[in-house]
Parts: sequence; structure tokens; C-alpha cells
Amino acid sequence: MSVQAPSSRFQEAIETVEELQLDDQLLLVEIIRQRLIQYRRSELVSEVAAARDAYQQNDVRRGSVEDLLISHYPIAPID
Repeated sequence: MSVQAPSSRFQEAIETVEELQLDDQLLLVEIIRQRLIQYRRSELVSEVAAARDAYQQNDVRRGSVEDLLISHYPIAPID
């Protein structure tokens, strides 16, 4: 995975955070962590709602894991 150079705006944000006292930096990290958790939770709620809608409309596939893998990654028969 390659890491791109941060944008100047991003770099400014980092420098601003570095100017904060350590306790404030830790508080900021915790706030951001909690917001990311809430964001992910919201995404999961949306995904579950979409899955339930698909299930209600019978727009789902049923079968074993092997069946699902074969339907997505068919393997040519070996002669």
C-alpha cells in the first residue's frame, strides 16, 4: 500500500493539532474515534435495511458458501 503525501490542508490540520496540549490532543483523538464509530454504525444500519428490503422482495441468493463462490467464481471443469 503506497502512502501519498498529505495535502497542504491536511498538513495544516496536523500542525494545528500538534500545537495543542497533550490532553487536548488525546481528547481530539477520542472525539474523532467516537465519530468514526458512529459513522460506521450508521453505514451498517443502512446496509442491514437494504438487506432486509432485498430479503422481503425475495431478491436474495440462497445456498451453501460453495454454491455462492461457484456462482461468483466459476471454475472450468477439469477433463
